[in-house]
Amino acid sequence: MNNAAAGAIRIGCAPTSMPVEYRIISIGTLAAHPLWDEQGQVRTGHATTTLISADGARILVDPSLPAQALLARLSERAGVDACRITHVFLTSADPLHRRGLAAFDDATWLAYESELEAVKATIVEQISQARDGGDDELITMLNRELRILKKCKPAPDSIVKGVDLFPLPGVTPGCCGLLLLLPRATALICGDAVATVEHLQQRKVLPGCFDVDQARESFAEAVEIADLLIPGRDNLTLSPLRLAM
Repeated sequence: MNNAAAGAIRIGCAPTSMPVEYRIISIGTLAAHPLWDEQGQVRTGHATTTLISADGARILVDPSLPAQALLARLSERAGVDACRITHVFLTSADPLHRRGLAAFDDATWLAYESELEAVKATIVEQISQARDGGDDELITMLNRELRILKKCKPAPDSIVKGVDLFPLPGVTPGCCGLLLLLPRATALICGDAVATVEHLQQRKVLPGCFDVDQARESFAEAVEIADLLIPGRDNLTLSPLRLAM
């Protein structure tokens, strides 16, 4: 597990002759960690960003840092610049997960269809309310958000061979992870369905979930399916079920 601890794994993928590689580009954090007894915003929250290379594609998951910082981190961690990213996948359409999205304008932007539709519907409703209130500045901002989401395409069940969607609804209506199929194991990029190592250890979901019961079911499915987990706001870790074996 030395490579895993370093945040990078290179393995052959069982369903394809091409190798699968993934690397943590930036480790995320919560603005306030509820399991550290933090209240209020004590830091700038951002999601964990992961780079997947598989079957000729380079998929960047959750470009959460501001573009300039993310591009620097991408170069430092993987020697890759923006033009070499073929796809961007959002585990959530929340703005926090896509701060640096505009830096990858030539890539195909993807998210789970139900997540896109739910967030777009919410924004349309907010635009209607803003019009009723005569808030032109808010309308401009919401229309900009809507244009970004309309550019995102519904992700296919398998983005490339060995990289499959794994829906994890509950934290948001359509939170969705990516399941990486390895020869003797599975790795799951969880998004905020599994937020941090502490949430994993204590089997807790984030407060303020869209649907708490659904979020708990998704959490349990993530732990059961995968040997390795990449939480939404933390570093790569073993599933507690595998540690107990």
